[in-house]
Order: sequence, then C-alpha cells, then structure tokens
Amino acid sequence: MGTGIVDGRMWPVRGRRRDQNRSLCAFLNNASTLATFFCPPDLFDPLVLPGLRPFPSPSSPSEPHTLSKASRLPPSQPTQTNDIMFGALAALVLSLAASASALAPHHSAQLRRHNARGTNVTFAPRSTSYKLVDEFSGQNFFDGWDFFTDADPTHGLVNFVDGDAAKKLAYVQSDNTIVLAVDDSDGVPVGGKRNSIRISSKKSWTRGLFVADIFAMPHGCGVWPAYWSLGNGADWPNAGEIDIIEGVNTNTKNQVTLHSGPGCTLDKAAHALADVLGTSCASSNGDNAGCAYQQTQNTSFGHGFNMQAGGVFAHTLEADGISVWFFDRDAIPADVASKQPDPASWGTPTAYFPNTQCDIMSHFLAQNLIFDITVCGDWAGSAYSQSGCPATCNDAVANSSNFNLAQWKISSVRVYQ
Repeated sequence: MGTGIVDGRMWPVRGRRRDQNRSLCAFLNNASTLATFFCPPDLFDPLVLPGLRPFPSPSSPSEPHTLSKASRLPPSQPTQTNDIMFGALAALVLSLAASASALAPHHSAQLRRHNARGTNVTFAPRSTSYKLVDEFSGQNFFDGWDFFTDADPTHGLVNFVDGDAAKKLAYVQSDNTIVLAVDDSDGVPVGGKRNSIRISSKKSWTRGLFVADIFAMPHGCGVWPAYWSLGNGADWPNAGEIDIIEGVNTNTKNQVTLHSGPGCTLDKAAHALADVLGTSCASSNGDNAGCAYQQTQNTSFGHGFNMQAGGVFAHTLEADGISVWFFDRDAIPADVASKQPDPASWGTPTAYFPNTQCDIMSHFLAQNLIFDITVCGDWAGSAYSQSGCPATCNDAVANSSNFNLAQWKISSVRVYQ
C-alpha cells in the first residue's frame, strides 16, 4: 500500500492493483464510454502515480477539477466490490482485445492522417550519435535558469516574479518534480494582474537535441502556457523563436510554431504527422502568426495531456532542419528513458521544418530554453470568447479557481549534442 496526493490530501494508493486498473481504464478511455462508469476520474490523475510522494509545499488539485476549494470532497476509496467488477471487466476486455484493435484504428494510424501534398520532403535520419551535455532535473533544477521579471511582451495580465515572491510558485517537490505555477490566491481584482513565472535557461545552444519530460501543463480559462526557445544575438524575430508547446484557454491540441526574420518559409511538401496551419515563418509585431503545425491528438495539450500523466516533447535544431516529436507517457521510446536517444528510430516527426526553403542556421541563432505561464494577453485574451469560457478574460483573472490547474509539473529537461 502506497500513498498519493488528491486535492491536497494524502490517501492510500493500491500499488499494483491500481496500476492494473489504470491500464484497463486507459484502454476503455480510448475504446469505450464504459470508462465513465467503471473508472474513477482520479485513476488517471498524474499526481497519484506510483512513486510520487506527498508534496512539501503548496498542494495542487487533481484533474479533473470542477469544484470550489471549499466544496471539494475526499475521493471515495476502492472497495472489494470494485475490485471484483474490475476483475470481471478485465477478463472481458482482454479477451476481446484482438478483435477490438481490429475494429478501431491504431494510435499510430490516427497520427498519420495527412492531406495529400504531392512530393513529400521527408525527415532524413541523421547519423549523429547524440551525447548528453546538460541535464536540468531534481533539487538543483533552478540552478540552471534565470527568472524573467520584465513586463510581459505579450501584454498578459501577469507580474513575472523572482526571489521571495517566486518561492510559492516555483519549487521542487520531495519527489523531484519541478513545479511552476500562477498564483491562485483570492484578492486579484477584475482586470488585475496575477503573479506568475517565466524562466530562461542560463545556457544557450546553437544546435542539438532537446528532450523535455513533462507530467502536467497549465490550462484553464485565460491561461496561456508555453515551452519554447528564443535566439540571442539579434532583435526579435531575427534570432529565431521555436515554440514547442503552446496553446490557450481550453485548447486540447498543441501548436508548434517557428518565428523568424524575412526569407524563411515552411516547405509545403514537408512530411509530418501534425496538420499545417501556416507556412510563412517570417514574423513582425504586426504579423506574428509564424509557420505552424497543430497536432491532431487531444492528449497533446491541456487536460487530455495531464490525464495521461503527460509525456515527452523532443526536438532537434540542426542545419538540415528543425524536427519535433511528441510521445504519450505510455509510448516514450526506451532510448529516451535510457538517455541514449536516437531520433533516427522515432519515425516521422510530429512537426518538421526542413531547410529546403529556410537557412536554419542563419535564421535560428543560439537558443535559450524558456518555460512561462501568462494570463489573457494577445492570444488567450483575443481567443477567450471562442473558448467556451464564461464572461470576459478580465473577469477570469479575478476568479482564483481558474488557476488551480495553471501549473507546469516537469520531470526533466535534457540537452544532447
């Protein structure tokens, strides 16, 4: 019997049996509405995975979160009847697994949905043997990062903080999970500003493979998180910007975007798993859409991502192009876990920006990695009314419950060259 945290309280977790139930429910969640009857919501909560220990500082609500702080109740505990039901259901599901897989498209088949684009420009596996050069993880994670405290360039309703003000929003749990959060306390007025976090790596890299293992990401009405990199040595956007994870409000599908100076275009023939949104990478303050892909699976961003305990985003920056891969938690390659990553074995990238119509090295200079969470601002604010969120984004800022899940939970970030 182990322990886990749900809604800020410690509850027993049935180790092996719970793992079996989670695996069964993961199958049902993808294949049947039975999951809503047989599977408790907290079974998929990334905060109660085996091995995660109680949090030493500010507790965090579980996914999904629909109740106010005052009305949240402890989750019901599994009973012997539940276990019998799971046993019977498991036998039924496993006996039908082969036929079920034949009736529904496989995950990989769903990922490979594309529009015809004529002759494809495909990812060419590199012979480079990547070696670990930097790792950011554990209790020393923040030693490699600087806290950004300037005004938000995207006009968000946030104060980016450091020092004592950041201690409750940026910390490492006893299980070595890194947490970055928006302040979710009461007392912020309509249209006011919430304290939040933006960190930037102290080091920059001109090339390499970057692997981010993330348990959970911020989401909610008015919330705009991003994991990205920014070039140095020239004014924006002439040193390049690479947005690996980005979305707003209630989005469930991640967007991958490049921003550059003039003369950089995404080749329409590029072959990738995600859908192309735009091909002009050149950006300016008046036109900053960039060249972009949107992922097709709703586990790539926000609530869906968190309910499967996240996953891994990996990207390469090389002279022949920029490639991005996303792996669900249960599909992370063994070579990633062993710190011997081989992108040549990962297949078609989620997003692919070849050098065929863009000189990558001249448009994307040495990059610093960045995590941030802003509120409202140029994108989340303008898209708010189309997101199914109530009232206005200014109103959302005053509602502290909107930010209970506005947290990054990071396992590690590794850089290989």
